[in-house]
Amino acid sequence: MTPLLDWLATKPNHVSEMIAKSLDKAERNEFEYHWGMSARPEQLPPDGNWRVWLIMAGRGFGKTRAGAEWVRAIAEANCDARIALISSSLAEARAVMVEGESGIIACSSPERAPVFEASLRRLRWPNGAQAQIFSAAEPESLRGPQHSHAWCDEVGKWPVTADRATRCWDNLVMGLRLGSEVKVAVTTTPRAVPLVQRLLNMKDNGSAEVTKGSTYDNAGNLPPRFMEAIESEYAGSQLARQEIGGELVTDIEGALWSRSLIEGCRENAPPCEHRRVVIAVDPPASANGDECGIVVAALGSDGKARVLADCTVSKALPDAWACAVAVAANEWKADRVIAEANQGGAMVESVLRAAESNLPVKLVHASRGKIARAEPVAALYSAGRAAHCGHFARLEDQMCGLMLGGEYAGPGRSPDRADALVWAMSELMLSPVACPRVQTL
Repeated sequence: MTPLLDWLATKPNHVSEMIAKSLDKAERNEFEYHWGMSARPEQLPPDGNWRVWLIMAGRGFGKTRAGAEWVRAIAEANCDARIALISSSLAEARAVMVEGESGIIACSSPERAPVFEASLRRLRWPNGAQAQIFSAAEPESLRGPQHSHAWCDEVGKWPVTADRATRCWDNLVMGLRLGSEVKVAVTTTPRAVPLVQRLLNMKDNGSAEVTKGSTYDNAGNLPPRFMEAIESEYAGSQLARQEIGGELVTDIEGALWSRSLIEGCRENAPPCEHRRVVIAVDPPASANGDECGIVVAALGSDGKARVLADCTVSKALPDAWACAVAVAANEWKADRVIAEANQGGAMVESVLRAAESNLPVKLVHASRGKIARAEPVAALYSAGRAAHCGHFARLEDQMCGLMLGGEYAGPGRSPDRADALVWAMSELMLSPVACPRVQTL
């Protein structure tokens, strides 16, 4: 804190208000852009001779604002600053880091705001300082340019295929050779990917400082409805620990799926048309707490299977979960409903047809245990033949709890969602396909 802030901290609130009223318009405008007056301590750069400042915290913590303000302070204090701004894509770098609500331009005083030259992907400050935006999807674009500082945003979602995230980081570090004190600010939601774990390990040798926090740290600046929504949607899940609590949720040793594997198989939207859409149902044994796993998956024209939705319902009577299946089938225009019939047998089909008489139901019988059925499906993910279109918190928690030894170490009594996923993927990718033949007489 500055001496002024130290002094104000010892005074009652009315003293600050009196000082503010005594300022003219230009002075008040400048006052609004004094980040040190409104920032929480954990949003300010730490002391010490660090090279990397990693802010790893939950959604809504204020990571973007902290990174943008850090860049602004560097640029305004150093006319020779050459700063790299890196996100998972050029579009996100521009939309979030540069022009976002908490981005660099929004944080800057109009008199000293940088100009964004979109065609050059460059921010230019009045004093001569510059910042260039880069995409982590194109790691070779950082081979050659030199920088004095860098801000890397959401490294946890940088593309991991072909080691692009780590290659991007390596190329950046090798180009940080301008000026006498190179520094990198990294802002991210925690994800158990190799680059995040590598940055955390840098703390052990003293080259990195790590700031951690949760969504609740900034609750005073977030809409109450947002806080209520994330509580009702994600409370109790491991994803809540990660995305809200800011905790790095590590993998369980021996699990069929790892979180880094699932992250590498995540897509924002299906890139092609669906050849087939199926809904898999894992009926509950009772209505006293078990879930009815309902997962929607599709086979794309590119031969890859994708999870489209998790429509699982909890503590539902047969007519309620059957109705949920019928709604999902109509919404996604499913050509097949795959239902496990080990528990209930023909009753499962009867319940489903009572909800929708023309449901294209196919009953499947489990001759092997859940883990044995899941192993070939996990192999599809490893081979890049399966993907998730979006985030499915509770489903992914269960997937990461299925163990090679045959045990289940995830949340809940049974991996109902994961079992439904296995049935869906098996139908799309592992079931034998009959080939038409012409027989000559």
